[in-house]
Amino acid sequence: MRRMVAETRLHPADLILPAFVREGVSEPVPISAMPGVVQHSRDTLRKAAVEAAEAGVSGIMLFGVPEDAKKDAAGTAGTDPDGILQVAIRDVRAEVGDDLVVMSDLCLDEYTDHGHCGVLDQEGRVDNDATLERYAEMAQVQADAGVHVVGPSGMMDGQVGVIRDALDTIGKEDVAVLAYTAKYASAFYGPFREAVGSSLRGDRKTYQQDAANTRESMRELALDLEEGADMVMVKPAGPYLDVLAKVADAVDVPVAAYQISGEYAMIEAAAERGWIERDKAILESLTGIKRAGAQMILTYWATEVAQRLGRG
Repeated sequence: MRRMVAETRLHPADLILPAFVREGVSEPVPISAMPGVVQHSRDTLRKAAVEAAEAGVSGIMLFGVPEDAKKDAAGTAGTDPDGILQVAIRDVRAEVGDDLVVMSDLCLDEYTDHGHCGVLDQEGRVDNDATLERYAEMAQVQADAGVHVVGPSGMMDGQVGVIRDALDTIGKEDVAVLAYTAKYASAFYGPFREAVGSSLRGDRKTYQQDAANTRESMRELALDLEEGADMVMVKPAGPYLDVLAKVADAVDVPVAAYQISGEYAMIEAAAERGWIERDKAILESLTGIKRAGAQMILTYWATEVAQRLGRG
């Protein structure tokens, strides 16, 4: 009876799988802080995409991990048509076609030797406008590679409008923009830094949002919608369910939430120690995110949970 009258239901179609692909490896590389998650080789990424599609997952969000020698101040590997992310997009599209919505992280942090999400000025600060030029180039090469959705995650002012114009200029009006509208400077990103081989020095508090603020997120939301965002996201998910609920109540576009690496790691670590019931905790955390208003949830458990839901 509880199942029959449940107000919130998870479905495989709600889920998006974030996946990392590492240049120059022939076998997947485990991520120590995220048990069960790996940096894929090109071959294992294709297999993971097929597995996700067969489980009923809706999308896959791709992150490229270039060789360290290819990182530079401008993140040029991110706009190389043969860069690892663009290659991965083509691989996944060739493998699953339109059975998965193929999404790509549009940010420079994986490709810069300083690890920031943008180009730095002479004072070592992120140069917003110079970074927007690089994002426009990234959007175009990712679209040319065949991506369905770009996800600009760098939190630069004006990024959605610049990316939308860049896509439209090359006739890619059908490539959607998933705006990272409320992306907080969070302590829960730690394991992700390992996952993408980040070279970050310092922090990102000058361009990511303050955990204490909500009105700031709503201003960012209004700007992203005005600039043409097709979908919007709140990141992280669990610690910001109040923000997610406000965003979901305020818009008529699809809303996503990203259950990030630290959220994943905490549940896995506690379960490994026998402190919580792993499977129940995973489902409860995802149900809470959906209950708060997310129509799409990026989670590293996407395929596993979709398979479980499919089995009833």
